[in-house]
Amino acid sequence: MAKSRIMIVEDEWTVAEEIKMVLQGMDYDVTSMSSSGEEAVRNAEKDKPDLVLMDIVLEGEMDGIAAANEIRSRFNIPIIFLTAYTDDKILERASITGPFGYIVKPFINEDLKISIEIALYKFRMERERKRFIEELQGALPKITSLSGLLPVCPSCKKVRDADGDWK
Repeated sequence: MAKSRIMIVEDEWTVAEEIKMVLQGMDYDVTSMSSSGEEAVRNAEKDKPDLVLMDIVLEGEMDGIAAANEIRSRFNIPIIFLTAYTDDKILERASITGPFGYIVKPFINEDLKISIEIALYKFRMERERKRFIEELQGALPKITSLSGLLPVCPSCKKVRDADGDWK
């Protein structure tokens, strides 16, 4: 199975490098590291990672919450917030973006791995569920057009043959 590709968005370069080493030790590919929200959006478009680890406080005009919202809406890439900020207003703003996780720094490496794996699994299942719904919606007109061709008794589950007998 191919390695999952993860993008790191962190304004402190030493922290970003440490996270990169941890992820590589867990057998993930790090696609890129960004220090600003604007750079994160550009890198997400260019790299198409499987997941983004996003700090909230970043360099530049766009914070991590705004960047996460942009990335999620434009590219449908799951986000895990990895931040030291836990106050209620930030948590409320972050929740609106539909993150797949929220980890408080400093973190335990195993907790990070568990959160990443759950987020990736949840995203795959969400995508598959949407695909199944689209297939069912595509099949519905066909079922509707066929419904009058084969007379079926809804209560006894018998089918009427060409002679008019219920079998």
